[in-house]
Amino acid sequence: MAAEVAVFSEDFMVNLALMGAFIPTFFLVSVSPGLCMTMAMTVGMNQGVRRALWMMAGELLGVGLVATAAVCGVAGLMLQFPQWFFYLKCLGALYLLYVAAQMWWAKGSFRLPQAGEGRRLLPRTQLFSQGFVTAVSNPKGWAFHMALLPPFIDPALAFWPQLLVLLFILLTLEFSCLLLYAAGGRVMARFFQNPAKAQWLNRICAVLMAGLALWMVMGD
Repeated sequence: MAAEVAVFSEDFMVNLALMGAFIPTFFLVSVSPGLCMTMAMTVGMNQGVRRALWMMAGELLGVGLVATAAVCGVAGLMLQFPQWFFYLKCLGALYLLYVAAQMWWAKGSFRLPQAGEGRRLLPRTQLFSQGFVTAVSNPKGWAFHMALLPPFIDPALAFWPQLLVLLFILLTLEFSCLLLYAAGGRVMARFFQNPAKAQWLNRICAVLMAGLALWMVMGD
């Protein structure tokens, strides 16, 4: 009995140490500026934080799928066939460039309102799909999860309970960072409330969106 307690205590301390390394590691990965965080800031600017939650839901679903696939080894197969990534990235990038052009010329729904207009809200499904596509078409996301997640899985323990715990922590960290970026974007939008400044913010958002498109295509 004493031996079993000692083994349990040792395993608990090892897992506690792993969590102590896992949380700051993935927090730094999540909070770093990237495709998803820039998308959250942009959507927060012209849709508001509450509407941005739909984009975050799609992004979190995408991150969860990517993380699970990376741990299960699917990422290795995906990396052997980079043309799959290429086609997906090109489709996503073309759509983002279209949105950027609409925002630059203050047309379409994805823009800040001009004087006398109410804010135009994008469909929730569109926001959700934007977040999802951004997450799953980001090769750096696959690379990070494939490199960083498997070392935290103990092969001596049950696989799925460990993965579910890690995913819960990972998605909690990711959501917190997305919320932070979206709130920051909303604060910026309030600064640009008059019509002249709104035009500038539309163009800032357009440049960010075009940058996302180029990053999506050119990122390794």
